[in-house]
Amino acid sequence: MKHTVYWIEGDGIGPEIWNVTRPVLDAALKATTQGEHEINWVELLAGEKAVRLTGSPLPQETLDTLATASVAIKGPLGTPVGGGIRSLNVALRQTFDLYACIRPVSWFQGISTPVKHPERVNMVIFRENTEDVYAGIEYAAGTEQAEKLGAFLRDEFGANIREASAIGIKPMTEFASRRLVRRAIQYALDNGLPSVTIVHKGNIMKFTEGGFRAWGYDVAREEFGDVTIPEKEATPENSAGKVIIKDRIADAMFQEALIRPDQYSVLALPNLNGDYISDALAAQVGGLGMAPGMNMSDTLALFEATHGTAPTAAGKDIANPGSLLLSGALMLRHMGFPEAAEKVKNAILAAIAEKTVTPDLAAEMENARPVSCTEFGKILLSKVQ
Repeated sequence: MKHTVYWIEGDGIGPEIWNVTRPVLDAALKATTQGEHEINWVELLAGEKAVRLTGSPLPQETLDTLATASVAIKGPLGTPVGGGIRSLNVALRQTFDLYACIRPVSWFQGISTPVKHPERVNMVIFRENTEDVYAGIEYAAGTEQAEKLGAFLRDEFGANIREASAIGIKPMTEFASRRLVRRAIQYALDNGLPSVTIVHKGNIMKFTEGGFRAWGYDVAREEFGDVTIPEKEATPENSAGKVIIKDRIADAMFQEALIRPDQYSVLALPNLNGDYISDALAAQVGGLGMAPGMNMSDTLALFEATHGTAPTAAGKDIANPGSLLLSGALMLRHMGFPEAAEKVKNAILAAIAEKTVTPDLAAEMENARPVSCTEFGKILLSKVQ
């Protein structure tokens, strides 16, 4: 049986890490299904390669195909030079309503980290992907728009805004907040996880971030009331078997992530908070090079490398394909092949244990043997076949 997956190569190190990732995913699927299932890979163009071949960084053909797709995976995409599209990644998320950015964060034994107990970090981040700063409106200081808006806010609402201010507006809605928290709670239930923590700055921004918190509690109570319980109401007797709904102020959550990470399993956050804590938690377990991610709508799952294009490393065969490989493992699990996903993950763990890793990882390990991206791929391939 063939399963169609659309793929975008990516910019910078994208071609190198993709050339390693695809054979490993194919081999893992073949080995765990005795060859009964395989992926039909269909390339879509975006980024620099698309510009070279079509003149557009995001061709209409790519958009039309993704509009009917259910699964896709991509390498890192750069920001186009000049006007038009501010960010290809953001454009894809907004065009296809990929409202949930989901990033599992856990430690791979053997990876050097800046914290004493990286093994205590095991969280899944659900970051709202369409509102907040991603839908933000802003005007530069001194522009006619900023002056008019500032004057309106001062005159009509008595806002304390200095003249010559840059002004930004971030919209957040009940609709988007509820569906994000709903997905996080369902994930916790499906995977037997003990809690969902709503992370916000509602103590200061009471109607945007505070709204996110309130709407999150509403959806837990109204739609999952029989299987969830607010933390403040939970006791050992009444919370057994239920998902505990917590909330934390964003700055406090950063401290909690460092000193008590084992008390958190699923985090639900607005866009900017989610951006911050995704990278911070990844740093606690070794960096973005080993951090998988996906962006999901109700119909499309787009898996991706979470790091950038690393242009200074491009073409040198030294890139770490770990993020894209692990995102591919998430994709296999999403497609209903958990054994293949585990095979990919275990192959990476084995390579780390043997200390045969790409230069970025080897630099942080004692007595490691740095290998090229290509050689690392061959090592992994031998372990999944």
